[in-house]
Amino acid sequence: MQTNAPGSLSPAGAKPNPGLTPRMLNHAAWVTPDVVATTDFYTRIMGMELASTVFDDHVPSTGDKIPYFHIFFRMGDGSTLAFFEAPGVPAPAKSTHPAYDIFNHIALQAKDRDEVMRWHEWLLANGVEVIGPTDHKGMILSIYFHDPAGIRLEITTPLDKDWNRHTDKGYADLKLWLDCKDRATAEGKDVPTELIRMIKDVRKRYD
Repeated sequence: MQTNAPGSLSPAGAKPNPGLTPRMLNHAAWVTPDVVATTDFYTRIMGMELASTVFDDHVPSTGDKIPYFHIFFRMGDGSTLAFFEAPGVPAPAKSTHPAYDIFNHIALQAKDRDEVMRWHEWLLANGVEVIGPTDHKGMILSIYFHDPAGIRLEITTPLDKDWNRHTDKGYADLKLWLDCKDRATAEGKDVPTELIRMIKDVRKRYD
């Protein structure tokens, strides 16, 4: 499979992007069962400003009759995290695999390594369980924790100044991954097992 160009994974005949790229994160939103605990966490613990609120008896985009309170918390660059409290909504269903609870998260950037460690100390001092710090192969340094709604958060800082500029390597890695999956499927082999074998082989080249 050809994967060395931005449009190489697009369907045949698909139109190229006309130059539209989002300027920044406006907000990401989740459901919270307790807007008071969420407000305390994001204003006091996370140091964000309560930026805006909306409440209504129905959802404007769909018309669903769900009364809700929508609250936004502002970060340093103006982007926000947002939450909906909707009384009467049941707790979410349990994930079908631990990967969903581990991989689904939002990462918030700190100034540098020292600031990540200050976050680490501050969170622990407030009874927040923290995983890390974790050095991701010299790319970024991160700690992980959860907010009162159970959302997994990350505080991170780049260790590689060009960490989000490795486009060519990204396409090469994508090709390696897809080729391994395709080959395993064609040969009737277990895909995760073959991916693990491929990853170990790649590691040996750089160890």
